[in-house]
Amino acid sequence: MANIVAIVGRPNVGKSTFFNRLIEQRKAIEDNVSGVTRDRHYGHAQWGGKFFSVIDTGGYVTGSDDVYEAEIRKQVKLAIDEANVILFVVDCHDGLTDLDKEFANELRGSKKPIFIVANKADSAEKALMAAEFYALGLGDNDVFPIAAVSGSGTGDILDEVIKHFPDEGEEDPEAGIPKIAILGRPNVGKSSFLNALLGTERSIVTNEAGTTRDAIHTRYKLYGQDFIITDTAGIRKKAKVKEDIEFYSVMRSLRTLEESDVLIVMVDASRGLEAQDINLISLGIKNNKGIIIMVNKWDLIEKDHKTMDKIKKEMLEKLGENRWIPIIFTSVETKQRIFQAIELAVKVYENKTRKVATSKLNDKILPEIEKYPPPANKGKYIKIKYITQLPTKNPVFAFFCNLPQYIKEPYTRFLENRLRENFDFEGVPIKITYKKK
Repeated sequence: MANIVAIVGRPNVGKSTFFNRLIEQRKAIEDNVSGVTRDRHYGHAQWGGKFFSVIDTGGYVTGSDDVYEAEIRKQVKLAIDEANVILFVVDCHDGLTDLDKEFANELRGSKKPIFIVANKADSAEKALMAAEFYALGLGDNDVFPIAAVSGSGTGDILDEVIKHFPDEGEEDPEAGIPKIAILGRPNVGKSSFLNALLGTERSIVTNEAGTTRDAIHTRYKLYGQDFIITDTAGIRKKAKVKEDIEFYSVMRSLRTLEESDVLIVMVDASRGLEAQDINLISLGIKNNKGIIIMVNKWDLIEKDHKTMDKIKKEMLEKLGENRWIPIIFTSVETKQRIFQAIELAVKVYENKTRKVATSKLNDKILPEIEKYPPPANKGKYIKIKYITQLPTKNPVFAFFCNLPQYIKEPYTRFLENRLRENFDFEGVPIKITYKKK
């Protein structure tokens, strides 16, 4: 069984700050506004030679009709069910509150180890005030005063937590697993897509744009293939981003893009490819990512047998030279082609990591070059003698020739097209470099 710790508590007690402290990254968004964290958020940590996963959760509030708070309560309960150890975070500044007592009652039935973490104990006086949380009466454990901002006291609590782990755990359970990110404008159905794939409410879904704030990572298995799929916050034009929280959400989405292998760029079928989608795709190409375009809400479009071809043609025209990006039409609502979309993303990952034997490259591409050699430049003839794929993470091909400096961009595009025709690199940017021989 994996070593999993869930961080829970009422809003604005510093759970995300504590989470970031444990995983030693600023992964979760921190803000003084309550309710910033909504979904479960995972990270990896290690202490005392043991490795474990940490779940950050939203603030638990009872008796509220707010749609977000009702969904957050579901997410918190799922995290508690999943964890080996529960860290119940309270606030030394505010002292014991009715919300703390109510949440303690929710936890009382759990047979899992529960530790009370009294955060914001940033002075000796505040640390002494932590004693009032013994009144919660949760098990026989001590109350641990900490200051998540500085890290003070976190070692003491971790020394106790790791005693409850069944084994040493995995250092990096995600190492070597394909990482797929779902990106796009707000409210195109990214979180609904993730939930439909998993069959659980992994991400909170509402009709309001901007529901997802953090990047939500999930390990997923389909047809024997293991991969990490990440739901991200919707990305709008910079001029429309007014709040700090949305700014940090967008930054997390862009960081996820950089860390992923394949991007599923989701677009609304009624709106088609917009400038912001093209910008995302361009950023993905610049970062050498595999890309597919997933056209969602296809069930809402009035169509005949020509509609799909017509919309696809319009999109390919907007993509220009990047027509190698595959497009799939889906409906998350009716689950139409959603599993094919994931299969396509996995296939793009395989294309991205494909290595073509040097002998095959030369057998296929050199005859194409003989038929259509590079144009002469200043009376000098260019001879390409040899091709090989370089040992890089992304497809990069080296063409050895006598005058590399004279080969122009149109001929490079010709070579790229020949590589794509002869070898399957659908959905993957290709780089070509010339070396003198």
